[in-house]
Amino acid sequence: MKDEHLLDGEFLKAIRVLAPGTVLREGLENILNARTGALIVIGDSPQVLEVIDGGFEINADLTPANIYELAKMDGAIVLNSEAKKVLFANTQLIPDPAIPSMETGIRHRTAERVARQTGALVISISQRRNIITLYKGSGKYVLRDIGVILTKANQAVQTLEKYKVVLDKSLATLSTLEFQDLVTLYDVAKAIQRTEMVVRIVKEIETYVSELGTEGRLVSMQMEELIANVEDDGLLIIEDYYLHGDKSPEEVLHTIGQWDSEDLLDLSLICRALGYTGSASILDESVSPRGYRILYKIPRLPWPVIKNLVDTFGSLQRILNASIEELDEVEGIGEVRAKAIKEGLKRYRDQVLLDKYHW
Repeated sequence: MKDEHLLDGEFLKAIRVLAPGTVLREGLENILNARTGALIVIGDSPQVLEVIDGGFEINADLTPANIYELAKMDGAIVLNSEAKKVLFANTQLIPDPAIPSMETGIRHRTAERVARQTGALVISISQRRNIITLYKGSGKYVLRDIGVILTKANQAVQTLEKYKVVLDKSLATLSTLEFQDLVTLYDVAKAIQRTEMVVRIVKEIETYVSELGTEGRLVSMQMEELIANVEDDGLLIIEDYYLHGDKSPEEVLHTIGQWDSEDLLDLSLICRALGYTGSASILDESVSPRGYRILYKIPRLPWPVIKNLVDTFGSLQRILNASIEELDEVEGIGEVRAKAIKEGLKRYRDQVLLDKYHW
């Protein structure tokens, strides 16, 4: 079962439903403080209704007060799928006993089985241990103290800042080498590796932000400022160097994203994901970019025009060496835009070379 920092999209959505600042979270905090315990199902699908037995129908708007009062009774509480209404209270949940469960307490075992059987989000509040545990499908997540999460989130943001500096250096080096036509697969793989490392830290921070709710706005703003264009750059690098074209850049990046940390450290594996084959010396192989990423840096240059340029010339070096007249002949490019492209490439090359001496 999932019980980790990096959660999938479905679980992140589930956590947001009961993040601090929500009506449901306030009610859960009241239950925690009173140490009454609770079993709450969020969902009104036929599969959920099948496991409900007895109790009584409420069909009232959810408030912190009513969920707290209803939790004083022994049975489970069932909310609608938006967690806005209380549908049933004091009901018994009867999931299939054949569904495996690693939990020991009756409340948590029932919660796990209902989640597995129905796919609904099930919340179990332990009366004895005073913690909130979430179950959804085969996933499990224990909500932590807000102060602890905030500390971890701030530490993760500091780590992200450091990794972003390393990534920026790697991208600046790659840009310099691309202009000089001196790129090796090592440089490409290193930039993709750094991008994926940043993306992984971002996913961890997103989990914290989801748990923090309204308390996580500042962390979210810091993160958004740091990661502008990070994933776009990663996709454009793949667009520049991917050999086969049978997968989209998004699919290649997703494949790399599924690797464990050990595989991610192996740069030759990244080269193979890009379609290159060979021995350990594969990293020394010279490669030339198509030019997507560098052209994307030119202001107000639409993506269809970038594609036409790459389709026409085939590589960044040919684009750099093309005359204004040759650029003018490409579909979607007039004389004015051709001059803007030449000027934009020159300006960006000067900026890259200048920045190189500042790192």
